Amino acid sequence: MYLPLNFLFFIQYIFYINRYTSNTNQMKKILVISYIAIISCMIIATIIENGHGSEYASQYIYGSWWFSLLWAILAAAGCAWIVKQKMRRWSLLLLHASFIIILIGAAITHFTAKRGMIHLRIGEKTSEYIKSDGYHGMENIELPFTIGLDTFIVSYHEGTNAIADFTSKLTITDGNKKIEAAVSMNKIFTYRNYRLYQNSYDDDGGGSILTIKSDPIGIATTYAGYALLFFTLVFMLIDPKGTFRHLLRNTQIKKALLFVIIIIYSALFKPTTTNAAQTLPREQAARFGRLNILYNNRICPIQTFAIDFAKKIYGHEKYNNLTPEQVVTGLIFYGNEWNDEKFIHINKKAIRDRLNLPEYVSLNQLFADGKYTLGPYFQEYIQGNNDKFHQQVADLDEKLQLIMDLRRGTVLKIFPYFNENSIVWYAPTEQKLPAEMDSTRQQFIKTSFNYLYQSVMEKDFANVDNLLLKIRKHQQINGGTSLPTPLQRKAEFTYNAIPFAKILFMACLTTGLLSLIYIIYRLSRNYDTDNKNENTSSKSQKLSSHKFTSFVMIGIMVLSFAMLTWCETLRWIIGGTIPMANGYETMLLVAWFIMLISLISYRRFPIILTFGYLLSGFFLLVAHISNMDPQITHIMPVLSSPLLSIHVSIIMMSYALLGITFICSIVAIILYTLNRNKRQKANEQIKALAALSRLFLYPSMTTLGLGIFIGAIWANISWGEYWSWDPKETWALITFMIYALPLHTTTLPHMKSPLVYHIFMIFAFLSLLMTYFGVNYLLGGMHSYA
Repeated sequence: MYLPLNFLFFIQYIFYINRYTSNTNQMKKILVISYIAIISCMIIATIIENGHGSEYASQYIYGSWWFSLLWAILAAAGCAWIVKQKMRRWSLLLLHASFIIILIGAAITHFTAKRGMIHLRIGEKTSEYIKSDGYHGMENIELPFTIGLDTFIVSYHEGTNAIADFTSKLTITDGNKKIEAAVSMNKIFTYRNYRLYQNSYDDDGGGSILTIKSDPIGIATTYAGYALLFFTLVFMLIDPKGTFRHLLRNTQIKKALLFVIIIIYSALFKPTTTNAAQTLPREQAARFGRLNILYNNRICPIQTFAIDFAKKIYGHEKYNNLTPEQVVTGLIFYGNEWNDEKFIHINKKAIRDRLNLPEYVSLNQLFADGKYTLGPYFQEYIQGNNDKFHQQVADLDEKLQLIMDLRRGTVLKIFPYFNENSIVWYAPTEQKLPAEMDSTRQQFIKTSFNYLYQSVMEKDFANVDNLLLKIRKHQQINGGTSLPTPLQRKAEFTYNAIPFAKILFMACLTTGLLSLIYIIYRLSRNYDTDNKNENTSSKSQKLSSHKFTSFVMIGIMVLSFAMLTWCETLRWIIGGTIPMANGYETMLLVAWFIMLISLISYRRFPIILTFGYLLSGFFLLVAHISNMDPQITHIMPVLSSPLLSIHVSIIMMSYALLGITFICSIVAIILYTLNRNKRQKANEQIKALAALSRLFLYPSMTTLGLGIFIGAIWANISWGEYWSWDPKETWALITFMIYALPLHTTTLPHMKSPLVYHIFMIFAFLSLLMTYFGVNYLLGGMHSYA
């Protein structure tokens, strides 16, 4: 009932605008105001959602009648404007039609879809599901068939507590017909237009929570819109009569000159101490680091744990020229001697000033006069005081707890044991070992570290090596399939030995800055081989010098790309999945795409190499110095989908391309400011940069659109909702809509001005930063892992 009425309203509104809004400017105002209103509402909604929760935002904003009305007005106004402008290019008509079809599909889903939850214990059956109506309670809805849960299986990554997948084995009873079905993450089951999704499960593993949805028309319509959108976005790049192909032939691009913002960076230095801390010799510490450990829900070398431990506690891999393995073994075997070592980094100035502490402190400084300095403040944090100071106290307390756990040995889960159908890893201090474990193994686990400690104290390092070898053999015999393969171990040791991000950001930024200086020098000396006043010999020398410089820049870029590809390959081998599951990995992926785009484009646009160096160097620098977690972990079950790889890859490519448009605009504004007295020259330069920027804007919009809607398809398969107004996807849509504005120069003629275009692109980049960083750190949501 509601859908036909809304569709009728939509058609009538188009007719009304065309008939009664004869003034073109008035029609444009309706279109622009509704466009800005929707973007503003989405921005405000994400902020409200952060304060009041998703249910509130869904009920009173995204699911409200007025929000749907805004979209209907925008769609109607857009259609009326297209009719008014007499748009005849079929590719553009189909592109805009795809958005209308997607909105119609969303409206069908909103008004007609059936959706709810089913909770079943093993052996239970039901013929109804629970529909949640926001704040208005629950309602039981009958199903035309019965669903029974036969078994529920939780699968773990071998030897860990990390969940790999969970599966519900079901029986569908429809009259005399019985159908066996299996539903797991990213694997749905469809029957009679009802789709079953694995949602969650009971803590005891004895029950399953399923999402059920019936929306055959809405999904089909929306997917048809997606398919049309994919086709038209790609065709936009290859259309011989399209703007993008016209830009490729634009001579202004060949005149684009390069100036870039100078990125200031400096090496991080750590303080040195005069007295060496007691620890194992480097050789024995390295052997200790080659043992396996259950850490971060995966089996890896202790070396990896040691590196992460040193980074977390001290802020660097090495302390006072000691390797990470020496730091860890020093705390294990010489705990008391390390009480005065100032290796605990307090990186926040607020807590240092309030507690009158230096940047690096020892354990004894935090336990003055037998009292725990942080104790009272940590109690206040537990009681609900979560301001920045108390959060910093909690972070520092977490470091101390990690140190204490290491000294007690509770984190050293290095002894595997095959128990029934799983492999469990135990620490040497484990109090309760399985009763079925034979006494010899129990004795080995409980006494190995006692013998190690005794040998270390006696400096009998030959016996230390012998004991480490026995522990290693114990792991090989009992670890089974939970152990990493020889290739994975080799890859991890190689990865740990090479600071890829640090080397690459220094190389890229240095080369980019040197390239910038070289270009400035050429411009200042009027370095132009076409200068008729120069003799042939001088021209030839300068041309040879320029070719050599270009050759060096290309060579360094190829080496950098190869090294980053090697880094990504190692992480892929180690983790077993494509490395794009967290912020650190997506930073590396963005840098990889920037390098790839630079290498593909440099022959036609040599300027791109310098852009590529500076932009990739920036992302690598952020990956190196940011507080992102570089650990390699098993990904969540919901992320184990090939669509995730496609979604993230395409999105990251769009971010890389939009980053290039941002640098073009920054350079243009700098040139415009520096050449204020040479207005004609400045206008020519920013016009050339605008043409270059637009050249990258088109493929960036194509990839961003494809990435967003491929993500929607993935979400529909995983959660049963292709669009749930999560802050990350909402801001991705906001970014898409903002960056779409400069493409509509007919509707927005001011965007034809290079200066206006560049200023807009600089501010537009803020929306991309909010999408990538701001949502993760300020708003959260389902994408907070990304």
